[in-house]
Amino acid sequence: MNLLGTGHHALWATPLSVFRWEEAPAVQALLVRVLQALRLGHEARSGVDTSLPRSAFFASDDDLVQRIQLPEWQRLLRFIVQSVGEAAKQANAGVWPVEGLDLQVAIEGMWFQISRGGAFHDVHTHGNCSWSGVYCVQVDPPQQRARHPAWGAHNGVTRFYGPRFERLGGAHMDAGNAYLQAAHVDVEPVEGQLVVFPAWLPHQAMPYDGEAERIIISFNASVHVRSGGDRLPGQTYAAR
Repeated sequence: MNLLGTGHHALWATPLSVFRWEEAPAVQALLVRVLQALRLGHEARSGVDTSLPRSAFFASDDDLVQRIQLPEWQRLLRFIVQSVGEAAKQANAGVWPVEGLDLQVAIEGMWFQISRGGAFHDVHTHGNCSWSGVYCVQVDPPQQRARHPAWGAHNGVTRFYGPRFERLGGAHMDAGNAYLQAAHVDVEPVEGQLVVFPAWLPHQAMPYDGEAERIIISFNASVHVRSGGDRLPGQTYAAR
């Protein structure tokens, strides 16, 4: 049992980490070409009529880790794995029973999405993993993206809905529950930026339109102890 003493306790924070890949400017054009080629191959195998206007939204299969065999891709994967490990470490500070656990990050699935012309991805969560992430490969520059006449700064952002969001359904609002009323946060898409978040966190890709297509890489990941089990000993703690 967790025992709380007297005083104020800010409970149930939601972890979310944002990273930037330093190598992104040097490899972005290559990644765009590779992903566009994969899309063309998928459409050809699927019998897509290339005489028709191209769909505003495309999502690949989730086997992207194995599909690309390039040194630049392997470096991006290492950056993603290291970032997930760091996010998990920060989220579990004070919960993992010992320092220096020998942990392994497993990518359970990885895919890419291409959108334009107002395409979006509705609210959803990810299953069968503890962490998920979105890496931005290509998008309009921030100021240009935010000048969209209809969506402005919300153009193409990823919107995350915190645990308090569902409390607002029909809820009374006054100054006393003002802490509930900022129930979502928008993370703008920036080339080379990685957002790592709990897989249970509801999120959506808001509508996007721009000169450049919005190309992102999404993934699911799990974190395991290399030796022994994932149910760590001593997981019940008294507050200090």
